[in-house]
Order: sequence, then structure tokens, then C-alpha cells
Amino acid sequence: MTTRAALARTAVLTALTATLLAACGSPAPTAAPAPTATPTSSAPTTATAAATAGASSPTLLVTDFGADTVTFVDPARPGRAADLGSVRVGTAPYGLAVAPDGTAWVATAEGVAAVDTRTRTRVALVPHTTRTGPVTTGEYRGGGMGIALSPDGARAYVGVNVPGGNGTLEVVDTATRTVVQVVPVGRRPFDVDVSADGRQVYVTDHDSFDVTTVDTATWATRRTEVAPYGTEGGLGSWLKPHYTAVRPSDGALLLPFEGERLAVVDPSTGRVTVEPMTANTHQHGVTAAPDGTLYIVGTGPIDPAADAGPSLTVRAPDGSERLVPLDGPHETVTLSPDARTAYVSGGFTREGGWDGLTVVDTATGRTTRLPVGHLPLAVAVLPDRP
Repeated sequence: MTTRAALARTAVLTALTATLLAACGSPAPTAAPAPTATPTSSAPTTATAAATAGASSPTLLVTDFGADTVTFVDPARPGRAADLGSVRVGTAPYGLAVAPDGTAWVATAEGVAAVDTRTRTRVALVPHTTRTGPVTTGEYRGGGMGIALSPDGARAYVGVNVPGGNGTLEVVDTATRTVVQVVPVGRRPFDVDVSADGRQVYVTDHDSFDVTTVDTATWATRRTEVAPYGTEGGLGSWLKPHYTAVRPSDGALLLPFEGERLAVVDPSTGRVTVEPMTANTHQHGVTAAPDGTLYIVGTGPIDPAADAGPSLTVRAPDGSERLVPLDGPHETVTLSPDARTAYVSGGFTREGGWDGLTVVDTATGRTTRLPVGHLPLAVAVLPDRP
């Protein structure tokens, strides 16, 4: 067993016994240690929201996992002035995808909400057809989690969590606003991504240590185990996949683990390779810029005695990394259209989540915290108004 696995096991047994079957429970051993690399850090300086985001910053939309709303955000405004108001969408909204026409599709515990972001009204709620039990709130609630749109916007793909069992991928026809297909996937589908050509959907199944690839023509599926630390401990392991980025250059799937290992999945073969990372912290959200640069959210340590604190990893296509320290846990990251600004959500669903975003200047590492929303999880950049 590696040092990290041993330390993580000790930490879980002593501090997290009550949550061994939770999303991030007891750790698992690894077959081989990750290659070593030397981390570099970029210490942030305090900046105002306007200076960090830039004068032409876009309007954002965030899902309020701690409420039943989505909140509109102007990151160029300072402090609470950045909060432009909220719209009710459904219980405990999680993932978010915005179509070019400005319609936002929001995964909630009740179903998929459609929001007209220009009029700022909910125009539809498409109920889940999957039986998920009572509508509840909190980290393990049933219902919609990850969500993505097909390239033509005709379909919304939402991962639906079924507490205690395998989830589903529900396919929503965005014109008729109905569920037209239900595909079995793994446990707790944190994230959903779509290939550039729209032929495949990738569902990141947190509690089953895998990615389910779905053929959008036949609805056939293939499971790829992604577990660079192994799966010992089953649902109790902390070292699980959370979110996935699709690499623009070749469509490879990129899944970060613990600031130590980047799992690279070839979606055509299911082959998994591992590259070294440097942040040494538990990691969740990840997104890729058009040039292939990765932005990865470090939520903080599993074991405070051995791991580093929260950070944003900026990983160049050649594998070199620099780290931007963050104040407190975060969950997901979204980029501005020019990739000069990263918006990192503060709504971490475990202890330490907070009501706001951190805005990061990706060139300098300057950061500012914006108090907006209620445990915001997903962040989307809204299209410019015509």
C-alpha cells in the first residue's frame, strides 16, 4: 500500500467512519506509486472582481444546490452586487448546460428544468421517468446530477442518481421537452460529457469507479473502469472519479485524482493510462480550454497531515503545472470564452462549502471571492445577447 493510501485509510477510519459508504469514503490501495514531479505554485494576490474578471466579463449562471434556484451573476461587480437575482427551478439543482439560444437546462432532484435566461423565467420542468425515491436535498439525494447538450442542442443528456443503486442516463428532446430514452449507467453519475461529433456520451459514475460510454445512435453502452488507486473498499473508497474533461485535440477523456494522477482514457478502446500530477490534494471539477490546457479544482486534503490545501491546477498540454491556492473547498470550474478567467464554484457538498465563487485570472493567478448564490455547484457562461 502506498503512503497516500495508508494515510487516507487512517484518516477515514478515525474521522469518517460514519460515512464509509458515502461519496468519498475509505481509501483503497494502489498497485504502483505515481511518478514523481516537482510542483510549482503561483501565489494569488488580492484583486477586485472587476480587475480580475475584466471590463467585458460575461454574465454567469450558477446552480444553487443549497436551495431550489439558479442565480445570475455579473462577475465584474464587486461583492454582493455581483448577485443579479435568482429563478426557482426545482429542488437541489446540480448540473447545468446552456444552449446557444440562451435556454439553460438544469438537472434537479425533481427533473430537468428549462430556463429562458433572457426573460429569466423557468419555462418547463421535465420530470424524471427514473424512479429515484422521495425528492430530498443533500449530497446523496436522488435525481439529476451531471448534464450536457448534444452539439446541435436537440438533446439534453442528464445523469440520474438512484440512491442505493445504479443510475440512468435520461435523454430529453429539447423541442418536445420530454424524456425519449433511458439508458442504464453506473452509480451516482456526477458528470456527463459529449464527444465533439455527438456520437458518444460519457457518464462519469462516481460510486462504481467507471465511465459509461453511450452510443447515441444505438444506445449501446460500454463500461470502462477508471480506478488508478484500485477499488478496494467498494463504495467506501475516497479515491473515485468525479468529473471528466474531453481533450479537444483527440477526444481523450481526462480524469484527475488526488493531485497525483491524471487518468487518460481512450474512448474508442477503453485503454487507461496514467500521468503524474503535482497538487497533492483531493480533486473534483475539471475543464479543458480550446488549446488543451486543463483547469482542475483541488478541494483540500483527505489527510491534513499529509496533503496540500485547496488549489486550482493549471496544466499545460505538455504536462507542466502551476498551482493557484484557493481559500477553502470548491467544486467545479468554468472558463470565460477567451480562457483568461476561471470561475470556481464554492458549493462543495461536504463540510466547508460556501455561498460564492472564486474568480481567477488565469495568467497571473490573482483571485477574488464573490458572495453569490446558495452553495453554487455548476457555473455556465451565458451567450451574448443579440
